[in-house]
Amino acid sequence: MTGAADGAPPPAAHASAARRRSAGIYSTIVASAVLAAGGGQLATVPLAVTVLVTLLVYWAAEGYAELLGEAHAGHLPTWAQVRASLATIWPMVSASYVPLLSLLVARILGADTKTAATVALVVAVVLLLVQGWAGGRASQLRGLRLLAVTLIAGAFGVVMILLKLLITH
Repeated sequence: MTGAADGAPPPAAHASAARRRSAGIYSTIVASAVLAAGGGQLATVPLAVTVLVTLLVYWAAEGYAELLGEAHAGHLPTWAQVRASLATIWPMVSASYVPLLSLLVARILGADTKTAATVALVVAVVLLLVQGWAGGRASQLRGLRLLAVTLIAGAFGVVMILLKLLITH
């Protein structure tokens, strides 16, 4: 038996939470890639806007592809299904807020855009570590398995920092 009786979330709620977590990890990686590629090329505000617009496009495309995949027997999803699906994957955009805020704060505090982008990438790595750990905990992982999924998530961000160093040096 699963659900409220044994303390576990119902399967639909678990799937929705897993979708939100995966969307957050995915968007943090995409935001990191844009920060790495544009950090040495764009001014701070255009860089932040580029990250947001890129993630909005990914969010809309992901929602579109998923909803198209759910269409069956000549019927499209209802507007309620569209709204619910898009709301579930909104972390694809909102997960970028913390790295973008750190980008802007670093710039306001006097860092140049390249340095502010590096600060945002470091914040993104920390965010990926937290997201990996939370995902591992939600999957009831413990010990070395939890450590492994946490470090793998952080490694994605480290790769983006290495990419930035390669591009800008």
